[in-house]
Amino acid sequence: MDPTQKEQAVIEAAEKLMTETMARYDPSHDAYHVHRVRKTALHIARSVTVSEGSVQPDLLTVELAALLHDVLDKKYVSAADAADPYAFFLPFFRQISEEHGIDLVEDGRARTITNIVDNVSWSTEKQLRSEGKWSEWHEKCVELHCVQDADRLDAIGAFGIMRCAAYSAATNHALHTPAGDPAHPASAVQHFHDKLLRIRGRLKTEPGKQLAEKRHKLMLDFLQAVDEEYNFTSY
Repeated sequence: MDPTQKEQAVIEAAEKLMTETMARYDPSHDAYHVHRVRKTALHIARSVTVSEGSVQPDLLTVELAALLHDVLDKKYVSAADAADPYAFFLPFFRQISEEHGIDLVEDGRARTITNIVDNVSWSTEKQLRSEGKWSEWHEKCVELHCVQDADRLDAIGAFGIMRCAAYSAATNHALHTPAGDPAHPASAVQHFHDKLLRIRGRLKTEPGKQLAEKRHKLMLDFLQAVDEEYNFTSY
């Protein structure tokens, strides 16, 4: 189902906020990344099969959470801004209520959207699970799963490879180092082994898992090519 006219106005307002914010970030986390995540999250939301007694994910919640998911990325913003996403986004939600007549605060979706933004990242999930704070909401919120899977899918495959290289360059980390080199643990190639190759096995939706297969294989082929080129010996 396509957004209503009012919903489209809200989506455009969120997109404007996102575009202005992401312009300050490096190419690994730019507006183009967010647009890809939005498109993939909506595809998953429209394709996902929910459990008996559940309802299909709310598409407006998914789209807005996807658009806003990196606005408060902890790699780029202060700890104070990232500490309370609901307080940070509340003026935005109140403004769109006044201008477009959709009160996401009153109907509870603003809280859900900011909870998704606050919990979407790989590192946050890892920390919550290690501390025993991964809750029933985390397990059952299909909108969260749609955005999480979409964000993680953009970290693997062809775009994932380019984004990994871009972030390594932006943070002045080596692309590849030999084992035993002091810079090896922070290299781009090591990041594949530490995180990116593990993503396929930790996706939550069936559509997401299906999309991951080809992307995962592409990374394996890429890493094999890296090894072959690095170990090349001329005779």
